[in-house]
Amino acid sequence: MLEIKNLHATVGDKEILKGIDLVIRPGEIHALMGTNGAGKSTLSNVLVGHPAYTVTEGSVTFHGKDLLALSPDERSHEGLFLSFQQPVEIPGVSMVNFMRAAVNAKRKYQGLDPMDAGAFLKLMREKRKIVELDNKLTSRSVNEGFSGGEKKRNEIFQMAMLEPSMCILDETDSGLDVDALRIVAEGFNKLRKPETSAIVITHYQRLLDYLKPDVVHVLIDGRIVKTGGPELAAEIEARGFDWIKKEELGQ
Repeated sequence: MLEIKNLHATVGDKEILKGIDLVIRPGEIHALMGTNGAGKSTLSNVLVGHPAYTVTEGSVTFHGKDLLALSPDERSHEGLFLSFQQPVEIPGVSMVNFMRAAVNAKRKYQGLDPMDAGAFLKLMREKRKIVELDNKLTSRSVNEGFSGGEKKRNEIFQMAMLEPSMCILDETDSGLDVDALRIVAEGFNKLRKPETSAIVITHYQRLLDYLKPDVVHVLIDGRIVKTGGPELAAEIEARGFDWIKKEELGQ
């Protein structure tokens, strides 16, 4: 589904990604862990086409297409979704109008007719219940006045509406209490299809206890330096990252 080869990327004059190689197959969940500044969020932003990042070398193939040649909206329509670390507020734009525009833009890209109002509102109600998002929130402007937990639930709700094949969860657990974390994680699990894949960026084991990744990668200084199974995340939780850094340096 997603194949990244020797990916290098910069922000301004600073190289952040220094040769990322990663293959994710349909249905797989890959956790990406690492210290602050290692390049985890840079990778997610590069994949979705953030204009502040420049790819200087390497390739990314998504569903057999050159992802880097696509615009950000085309990447979304192809099935890529990013749950932001800090979801932004969009005053004056209602959730209903925002989501209807997004859903119908994707349908147009796929050559389908727009969804009529009745069918769309029914779909919204069904998906909202899955992530326990209050009906009052969907009638307000996007994320305006939402708590941190509500913003994260809203992100998963948007994912539910767009039904992406590849989800990037960028520190979705950041700032969430135990109950909110459970609701967000269970919402994602309910929405997953057998072919849905994900990159889960996190510092902590607790989110992975719910999402149960197939593979765990450790990113240090712009490169993936260690890969393992779920037990690697548990070891990092217990020991931190210093032992991996020393291992990388041959100490």
